[in-house]
Amino acid sequence: MARKDRTGNRKTRDQRSKRRKPEMGYYLVVTDTEGTERCFFNGLHDSLPDDMKKKLVIKVMETKTQNLVQKCLELTAYDAQYRIPWIVFDRDQVINFDQIIQEAESSGIHVGWSNPCFEIWMFSYFGNMPVIQNSWTCCSRFGDLYKKKTGQDYSKTDATIYKRLYENGDEENAFSVAEQKYQQCLREGKNIPSKMCPATRVHELVGEIKRKVKG
Repeated sequence: MARKDRTGNRKTRDQRSKRRKPEMGYYLVVTDTEGTERCFFNGLHDSLPDDMKKKLVIKVMETKTQNLVQKCLELTAYDAQYRIPWIVFDRDQVINFDQIIQEAESSGIHVGWSNPCFEIWMFSYFGNMPVIQNSWTCCSRFGDLYKKKTGQDYSKTDATIYKRLYENGDEENAFSVAEQKYQQCLREGKNIPSKMCPATRVHELVGEIKRKVKG
Protein backbone atom coordinates (compact mmCIF):
# COMPACT_ATOMS: atom_id res chain seq x y z
CA MET A 1 0.00 0.00 0.00
CA ALA A 2 1.32 3.45 -0.92
CA ARG A 3 2.36 5.73 1.92
CA LYS A 4 0.58 9.00 2.57
CA ASP A 5 2.21 12.41 2.57
CA ARG A 6 1.45 15.06 5.21
CA THR A 7 -1.70 16.17 3.39
CA GLY A 8 -3.11 12.65 3.48
CA ASN A 9 -2.58 11.97 -0.21
CA ARG A 10 -1.02 8.74 -1.39
CA LYS A 11 2.53 9.02 -2.71
CA THR A 12 3.43 7.36 -5.97
CA ARG A 13 6.41 5.03 -6.15
CA ASP A 14 8.25 7.62 -8.26
CA GLN A 15 7.75 10.21 -5.54
CA ARG A 16 9.01 7.85 -2.85
CA SER A 17 12.03 6.87 -4.98
CA LYS A 18 12.90 10.50 -5.62
CA ARG A 19 12.82 11.23 -1.90
CA ARG A 20 15.17 8.34 -1.14
CA LYS A 21 17.62 8.91 -3.96
CA PRO A 22 21.17 9.24 -2.57
CA GLU A 23 22.82 12.40 -3.89
CA MET A 24 26.16 10.73 -4.61
CA GLY A 25 24.94 7.40 -5.92
CA TYR A 26 23.59 4.00 -4.91
CA TYR A 27 26.18 1.27 -5.43
CA LEU A 28 24.64 -2.17 -5.73
CA VAL A 29 27.36 -4.79 -5.22
CA VAL A 30 26.36 -8.40 -5.86
CA THR A 31 28.90 -11.01 -4.81
CA ASP A 32 29.04 -14.79 -4.49
CA THR A 33 30.49 -14.96 -0.98
CA GLU A 34 29.13 -14.21 2.47
CA GLY A 35 32.37 -13.06 4.05
CA THR A 36 35.25 -10.94 2.86
CA GLU A 37 33.57 -8.78 0.23
CA ARG A 38 30.63 -7.86 2.46
CA CYS A 39 32.93 -7.03 5.38
CA PHE A 40 35.21 -4.95 3.16
CA PHE A 41 32.50 -2.87 1.50
CA ASN A 42 30.45 -2.44 4.64
CA GLY A 43 33.62 -1.24 6.34
CA LEU A 44 34.31 1.12 3.46
CA HIS A 45 30.86 2.66 3.85
CA ASP A 46 31.24 2.89 7.64
CA SER A 47 34.48 4.81 7.11
CA LEU A 48 32.75 7.61 5.19
CA PRO A 49 32.15 10.93 6.94
CA ASP A 50 28.78 10.95 8.72
CA ASP A 51 27.33 13.57 6.39
CA MET A 52 28.07 11.37 3.37
CA LYS A 53 26.81 8.00 4.58
CA LYS A 54 23.27 8.78 3.44
CA LYS A 55 24.41 10.56 0.30
CA LEU A 56 26.35 7.53 -0.97
CA VAL A 57 24.85 4.09 -0.44
CA ILE A 58 26.74 0.79 -0.77
CA LYS A 59 24.39 -2.19 -0.73
CA VAL A 60 26.01 -5.65 -0.75
CA MET A 61 23.96 -8.70 -1.74
CA GLU A 62 24.99 -12.34 -2.11
CA THR A 63 23.94 -15.04 -4.54
CA LYS A 64 25.36 -18.13 -6.25
CA THR A 65 28.13 -17.54 -8.78
CA GLN A 66 26.04 -18.66 -11.75
CA ASN A 67 23.28 -16.24 -10.73
CA LEU A 68 25.41 -13.10 -10.32
CA VAL A 69 24.31 -11.31 -13.48
CA GLN A 70 20.64 -12.26 -13.25
CA LYS A 71 20.45 -11.29 -9.57
CA CYS A 72 22.12 -7.96 -10.27
CA LEU A 73 19.68 -7.22 -13.09
CA GLU A 74 16.72 -8.10 -10.89
CA LEU A 75 17.89 -5.83 -8.08
CA THR A 76 18.75 -3.03 -10.47
CA ALA A 77 15.34 -3.12 -12.17
CA TYR A 78 13.82 -1.23 -9.24
CA ASP A 79 14.96 2.39 -9.44
CA ALA A 80 17.35 1.47 -12.23
CA GLN A 81 17.84 5.12 -13.14
CA TYR A 82 20.18 5.72 -10.24
CA ARG A 83 21.48 2.35 -9.06
CA ILE A 84 25.08 1.66 -10.07
CA PRO A 85 25.34 -2.12 -10.59
CA TRP A 86 28.49 -4.14 -9.92
CA ILE A 87 29.27 -7.81 -9.53
CA VAL A 88 32.37 -8.68 -7.49
CA PHE A 89 33.69 -12.23 -7.64
CA ASP A 90 36.83 -14.37 -7.76
CA ARG A 91 38.45 -16.47 -10.46
CA ASP A 92 39.12 -19.31 -8.01
CA GLN A 93 37.75 -22.49 -9.64
CA VAL A 94 34.95 -20.83 -11.63
CA ILE A 95 34.82 -22.61 -14.99
CA ASN A 96 32.77 -19.98 -16.87
CA PHE A 97 34.60 -17.00 -15.34
CA ASP A 98 35.17 -15.14 -18.62
CA GLN A 99 31.62 -15.83 -19.79
CA ILE A 100 30.19 -14.24 -16.63
CA ILE A 101 32.33 -11.14 -17.17
CA GLN A 102 31.25 -10.83 -20.80
CA GLU A 103 27.58 -11.36 -19.94
CA ALA A 104 27.73 -8.74 -17.19
CA GLU A 105 29.45 -6.12 -19.32
CA SER A 106 27.06 -6.66 -22.22
CA SER A 107 24.21 -6.08 -19.75
CA GLY A 108 25.63 -2.78 -18.52
CA ILE A 109 26.96 -4.22 -15.26
CA HIS A 110 30.41 -3.26 -13.98
CA VAL A 111 32.69 -6.13 -12.97
CA GLY A 112 35.18 -6.17 -10.12
CA TRP A 113 36.90 -9.51 -10.67
CA SER A 114 39.91 -10.80 -8.77
CA ASN A 115 42.30 -13.53 -9.83
CA PRO A 116 42.74 -15.81 -7.99
CA CYS A 117 40.72 -14.30 -5.10
CA PHE A 118 39.70 -11.06 -3.35
CA GLU A 119 42.77 -11.24 -1.12
CA ILE A 120 44.98 -10.37 -4.12
CA TRP A 121 43.34 -6.93 -4.06
CA MET A 122 43.96 -6.55 -0.33
CA PHE A 123 47.62 -7.45 -0.84
CA SER A 124 47.98 -4.14 -2.70
CA TYR A 125 47.32 -2.16 0.51
CA PHE A 126 50.69 -3.41 1.66
CA GLY A 127 52.50 -2.44 -1.54
CA ASN A 128 52.62 -5.57 -3.66
CA MET A 129 50.53 -8.10 -5.57
CA PRO A 130 52.53 -11.32 -5.75
CA VAL A 131 52.16 -13.91 -8.48
CA ILE A 132 49.89 -16.54 -6.89
CA GLN A 133 47.82 -18.90 -9.00
CA ASN A 134 45.44 -20.49 -6.52
CA SER A 135 43.12 -19.04 -3.90
CA TRP A 136 44.19 -21.27 -1.02
CA THR A 137 47.82 -20.15 -1.24
CA CYS A 138 46.76 -16.54 -1.80
CA CYS A 139 44.60 -16.50 1.34
CA SER A 140 47.27 -18.22 3.41
CA ARG A 141 50.05 -15.86 2.35
CA PHE A 142 47.85 -12.83 2.79
CA GLY A 143 46.92 -14.03 6.27
CA ASP A 144 50.60 -14.18 7.21
CA LEU A 145 51.23 -10.68 5.87
CA TYR A 146 48.07 -9.30 7.51
CA LYS A 147 49.16 -10.66 10.90
CA LYS A 148 52.59 -9.11 10.45
CA LYS A 149 51.22 -5.70 9.44
CA THR A 150 48.25 -5.43 11.81
CA GLY A 151 49.12 -7.71 14.71
CA GLN A 152 45.75 -9.45 14.21
CA ASP A 153 44.83 -12.85 12.82
CA TYR A 154 43.13 -12.66 9.45
CA SER A 155 39.49 -13.70 9.24
CA LYS A 156 37.25 -13.50 6.19
CA THR A 157 34.35 -12.49 8.44
CA ASP A 158 36.17 -9.74 10.34
CA ALA A 159 33.95 -6.65 10.25
CA THR A 160 37.00 -4.43 10.89
CA ILE A 161 39.04 -5.63 7.94
CA TYR A 162 38.68 -2.45 5.88
CA LYS A 163 39.54 -0.29 8.87
CA ARG A 164 42.70 -2.31 9.56
CA LEU A 165 43.77 -2.24 5.92
CA TYR A 166 43.25 1.50 5.71
CA GLU A 167 45.08 2.25 8.97
CA ASN A 168 48.00 -0.13 8.45
CA GLY A 169 48.35 0.02 4.69
CA ASP A 170 48.46 2.66 1.96
CA GLU A 171 45.20 2.90 0.04
CA GLU A 172 46.35 5.50 -2.47
CA ASN A 173 49.31 3.32 -3.37
CA ALA A 174 47.02 0.28 -3.51
CA PHE A 175 45.18 1.80 -6.48
CA SER A 176 48.48 2.31 -8.30
CA VAL A 177 49.76 -1.19 -7.50
CA ALA A 178 46.55 -2.81 -8.75
CA GLU A 179 46.43 -0.78 -11.95
CA GLN A 180 50.11 -1.41 -12.69
CA LYS A 181 49.66 -5.15 -12.25
CA TYR A 182 46.63 -5.17 -14.55
CA GLN A 183 48.46 -3.18 -17.22
CA GLN A 184 51.42 -5.55 -16.93
CA CYS A 185 49.09 -8.46 -17.66
CA LEU A 186 47.78 -6.66 -20.72
CA ARG A 187 51.29 -6.00 -22.02
CA GLU A 188 52.08 -9.70 -21.59
CA GLY A 189 48.98 -10.67 -23.56
CA LYS A 190 47.14 -11.95 -20.49
CA ASN A 191 44.07 -9.81 -21.00
CA ILE A 192 41.72 -12.70 -20.25
CA PRO A 193 41.56 -13.33 -16.49
CA SER A 194 41.34 -17.12 -16.90
CA LYS A 195 44.87 -17.12 -18.33
CA MET A 196 45.96 -16.87 -14.70
CA CYS A 197 46.90 -13.23 -14.66
CA PRO A 198 47.20 -12.44 -10.91
CA ALA A 199 45.28 -9.19 -10.99
CA THR A 200 42.04 -7.47 -10.01
CA ARG A 201 39.60 -4.79 -11.11
CA VAL A 202 38.13 -4.17 -7.65
CA HIS A 203 40.26 -1.05 -7.37
CA GLU A 204 38.09 0.61 -10.04
CA LEU A 205 35.03 0.36 -7.79
CA VAL A 206 36.82 1.43 -4.61
CA GLY A 207 38.61 4.26 -6.39
CA GLU A 208 35.40 5.59 -7.92
CA ILE A 209 33.72 5.69 -4.54
CA LYS A 210 36.69 7.42 -2.95
CA ARG A 211 36.85 10.04 -5.69
CA LYS A 212 33.19 10.89 -5.17
CA VAL A 213 33.75 11.33 -1.45
CA LYS A 214 36.71 13.61 -2.01
CA GLY A 215 34.78 15.64 -4.55
